[in-house]
Amino acid sequence: MTKALKPGDAVRWNSPGGEAHGEVVKTLTQPTRIKGHAVAASKDNPELLVETPQGKRAAHKPAALTRE
Repeated sequence: MTKALKPGDAVRWNSPGGEAHGEVVKTLTQPTRIKGHAVAASKDNPELLVETPQGKRAAHKPAALTRE
């Protein structure tokens, strides 16, 4: 990836149901939970919170996302 993703960027990623699309909401730099799932984010290993147009949220490693 040539440029870091930031909040507001449109992205796509692979999901069990096929390719998904959404927007970066924020960068997670500390452990948290999303819908009961643990997200092991840290400053050294950040994850990105993304949201689909339907309002579903998930955390992904930056390498798993592609800018649209």
